[in-house]
Amino acid sequence: MPYDNAIAKANVPLKALNEKDRHEMLRILQEHNPNPKSALNFKNPFELLCAVVLSAQTTDIAVNKVTEELFKKAPDALAMSKLSVDEIASMIKRLGLWSNKSKHLKALAETLVSDYKGQVPKTYEDLIKLPGVGGKTANVVLNVAFNVPVIAVDTHIFRVCNRTGLCYGKNAQSVQKQLPDLIDEEFKLPAHHLLLLHGRHVCTARNPKCDECIIKHLCISFKNINK
Repeated sequence: MPYDNAIAKANVPLKALNEKDRHEMLRILQEHNPNPKSALNFKNPFELLCAVVLSAQTTDIAVNKVTEELFKKAPDALAMSKLSVDEIASMIKRLGLWSNKSKHLKALAETLVSDYKGQVPKTYEDLIKLPGVGGKTANVVLNVAFNVPVIAVDTHIFRVCNRTGLCYGKNAQSVQKQLPDLIDEEFKLPAHHLLLLHGRHVCTARNPKCDECIIKHLCISFKNINK
């Protein structure tokens, strides 16, 4: 039986972790991964922005394979703006949604050149004005490129929060709204990657590796299905 179905069968109550346990969870995750980093390859904020746009509904590994060629030809906004949509598409066709993504890269590069002197803006409000850039992408760029202590809730973080009891929500937006107030200041910068990487490698969607989990003693779901 899939893990989340087992949780439902066990009638797990929506009991959230208390402040002490939330702190301990993040402390342990950071202790085991002191310098969590993005799996995307990039050399500057522009490359990161493009990589995150490309990562929608695909893997970081797949993105890294196409950006190696793409960033050789267009490592900055000006160079990307000079490429045609077809040229960009030819380099990213292995990715899902490649047609829309190629249009977004072209358009966002042109916008950066015309409105921001070719530089990636450092505010959420300006980032989400860019073509193809939503709230999650904006927060990833702010956190990774500019060290802003924000969290971009993706499917991995959403899953970890709901399973462990760190934060409950019916969708990513709900968790995104609640989570910042539940994270202690010392963990706000690394929390994004600490939770994401735990979800990607341990607390996986199917067959989570609970035996390997370093925070299972705090996890609400693990406690309930192992009573």
